[in-house]
Formats: sequence, structure tokens, C-alpha cells
Amino acid sequence: MHLDLSELSQLAPIFRELFKGYHVSRRDPELYAQLSNFQDQYRTLFKALGFELVCDTRGFYYFVPDLAAAAVNKTAQRLALFTFILVEHLADQGRDPIAVLDGGSLGREELPSLLDKYRDLFIQAEVQTVEELEEKIMRRMTQLGFASEENGVYRFLPPMHRFLDVCLSVQQDRDLAASVHSVLPLPAPVLIDEEAEARFLATDDPLDLSEFEVESDEESEEDALARAIAEEQESDA
Repeated sequence: MHLDLSELSQLAPIFRELFKGYHVSRRDPELYAQLSNFQDQYRTLFKALGFELVCDTRGFYYFVPDLAAAAVNKTAQRLALFTFILVEHLADQGRDPIAVLDGGSLGREELPSLLDKYRDLFIQAEVQTVEELEEKIMRRMTQLGFASEENGVYRFLPPMHRFLDVCLSVQQDRDLAASVHSVLPLPAPVLIDEEAEARFLATDDPLDLSEFEVESDEESEEDALARAIAEEQESDA
């Protein structure tokens, strides 16, 4: 493909934002329009530079760099843990987690009670005060394009689906296990240990959490489902 750099008028700001881990969405109209109009050209150029440009069909772009900074990895762990916590917290309140995390909002005044309720989990993320919660999690969410903040209200943006998808996948696995009357332990979200962190640093995507599901010597959910179906067929016979 022949690249006409004169067409890529937003190349510098787009590269700068994507390189630091920011997610470009419709909230950034100029950058988003430029990426949408010249998606193939930008993808080809960035690939030549060693970066993968990802376009999520729900309306946002992000980079998968060849090298993942350790600081970004730690942030990814914190944001994933926070998403798990928030989903459970909203469900306990009778609020729809998907409705909130998919364009909904969370008030700053809710943070103290959230911290108190899940203090043990937040300690894993090295978050012990409301100030640290705002600095290490909420501010990073806004800096990376997962949320916006205005007058003490955090509004979640489409890139939150990257973490919400993980939560929904875990919930679906749990529902599937329950449907076959299988007692399977569902691991609580935890920060990775040093050995797992070394594996994390070797991944291409600094926000890819698929390699860090808690390992267990017990029967997998897939094996349990297959066993339950087989036993049910034997009993019917």
C-alpha cells in the first residue's frame, strides 16, 4: 500500500496518545475521525514501526506495543481488580453493572464506602486510602481513556468493555457451572505474583489478562461439564 503521509494529518497526536496507552474513542472527535477515515493507512504505518493498531467495533482504538512497560502492567492489574469489585458492588446494590460501566457514571462520594467494603482486595492493589484510590485507579482510568471526570462524577467510556468483557466471561463460566450442579471454586481476583508478572511482561498486550487466570489442580470447568453430561447420559440409559 502506498502511504500518503499528507493525508495523515493527525499522525503525531494519534501516535503520542496511543503510545502512552490511551484509548482513542468518539470522545476525541478529531483523532477518532482521522483513525476511522484512514484506518488501513494508520494500521500499515504502525505495523511497520512495530505496533499493532486495534479497532474495537464498539468504537475505540488502542495500541498493542511490542514492549510492555512494567508500570502499565501494574495499572492494568489495578484497573481489572477495580472492575471486578465495582461489578459486585453494583450488583449488591441492585444496580445493573453493565448499564453503569457502559456509559453510566459513578460519583466520587461513593468511593469511601467502596474502599471500606472491599478494603482487603484494595490492599492487594496497594490502595489503602481514598486519595490513593483516586490517584492510582480513578485518575489512571481517565488518563488512559476508560473514563472521564467532571465535577466529581466519573463517566465510563466504551474502552471499559476491555475489562467488562473479562468480568462477564467469569460470570458466564460461573452460571454454566451452576447449571450442571457442579461445585467449582471461582478464584477471587488477585494481583499476580513475581513469576506471573514475569510472564505478563512477555506478552504483547499490556492490558491482556488472559494469561493470568488463577491456576488450580482441581477439575476444570470444561472437564466438569463434560463429566456431568456423561453421567447424566449414563443415568438415562
